[in-house]
Amino acid sequence: MKHYDTVVVGGGPGGYVAAEEAAKYGHSVGLVEMKHLGGTCLNTGCIPSKTLLRHSEALELMEKARQWGIEYTNVSVSFDKMMQRKDTVIKSLRQGVASLLQKEQVDIYNGKGTIHQDHRISIESDHGTDIISARNIIVATGSKPFIPLINGVDETTVHTSDTIFELDHIPKSLVIIGGGIIGVEFACIFSSLDVEVTIIEMENRLIAGEDEDASELITKKLKKDSVNIFTSAKVQAASETVDGKEVHLELEDGKRLTLECEEILLASGRTPNLSACTKLNLQMNGSFIAVNHHMETSMPNIYAIGDVIGGWQLAHVASAEGIVAAANASGHDKQVDYKVVPRCIYTLPEIASVGLTEKEAMKKGYTVRTETIPLGSNGKAFAMDEKNGFVKLIAEETFDEILGIVMVGPHVTEMISEASSFITLEGTVQELASLIHPHPTLSEGIWEVAKRWLAKKKQPITR
Repeated sequence: MKHYDTVVVGGGPGGYVAAEEAAKYGHSVGLVEMKHLGGTCLNTGCIPSKTLLRHSEALELMEKARQWGIEYTNVSVSFDKMMQRKDTVIKSLRQGVASLLQKEQVDIYNGKGTIHQDHRISIESDHGTDIISARNIIVATGSKPFIPLINGVDETTVHTSDTIFELDHIPKSLVIIGGGIIGVEFACIFSSLDVEVTIIEMENRLIAGEDEDASELITKKLKKDSVNIFTSAKVQAASETVDGKEVHLELEDGKRLTLECEEILLASGRTPNLSACTKLNLQMNGSFIAVNHHMETSMPNIYAIGDVIGGWQLAHVASAEGIVAAANASGHDKQVDYKVVPRCIYTLPEIASVGLTEKEAMKKGYTVRTETIPLGSNGKAFAMDEKNGFVKLIAEETFDEILGIVMVGPHVTEMISEASSFITLEGTVQELASLIHPHPTLSEGIWEVAKRWLAKKKQPITR
């Protein structure tokens, strides 16, 4: 039985980063992955969806180009080639992760890992069972799609975000159950392919956890793209029919509807994958593994990161937690600063935010003032014909401290880190307004909104 300083169970963006970091501290490291390196994010989540969203962006851009005088004919979409490119991207990045771990001399085990009380890890694979052990163990097993309790769903062929990429053709119609981040991103992908898309959401608006203005804007954009949206709606049942599938729902006023479709996508969130921890008696935080600020569980020298501990179920958060867990397992004292987690939604247009929302800031007792700049006033956005969006600044009025920023528009997921930096450094609106931004750029919107906030500071607050 081989013994390691650290074994990481789970090879997603939290797990492989934790393994790499532990190796850099001089640890002998083993990594156990049941399926493919890169986890959900690389193989069935972030990367494939963003690859297809890039295709959607190209299709939307081509449609706009007609209005600019760029004329073309005989354009067709090859779904097979799109999926082949998606597979090529995944394979290349997966190989990159393997090379990274190999460089750091991390031993990789393919199989289902089970952690035992005595710090042994049994690994079941097609070749039998291997046993290894470790002084430190980092649980990074991620999550799996949540399957809501809907009558008939077990007898109906439905897709989740893990299986939707297995489609071998473009469906004529798609009902998406769930209007959160996953749901709206897939709505953008399939609506661009001329699929009749319907979103059903239990809350009273899409992406209910994000800024209301951003929710309103993306809702209008999706409706413009012919996406049918039902909010404050509850799915009662799903069923197979001779011609396809049916989804039965109840609206807020009690009215019942039946929607016919070719495919159904369940996008109702994700639930932690605890399969590696069945032999452990860990303290739980609801359905998630409870950890302290060191990312350590209730069992000494066993850490947990990523989706299994809840909180921000985002790949970059899992990576940050992996770095912290590896450091603390090596005798250091680190913790994650969750107040500067950037939140990105890759719709068309994109949505990016960091820090507190206006409601959160007011709830915490801050004297809050917000200012918003429409993207239509930005020269670069106007030239790009990308006027659909805005930049919103949320700041504390007494000391001008920046509390949060929300951005909607093209490439805002690439720009949000500037806002993260200012919040990390407890920057003020005055400091942001004094920072010279290049012209013409989309990022000037951050500078413009800071200047406008300062200009209106002495005006009375109206709500």
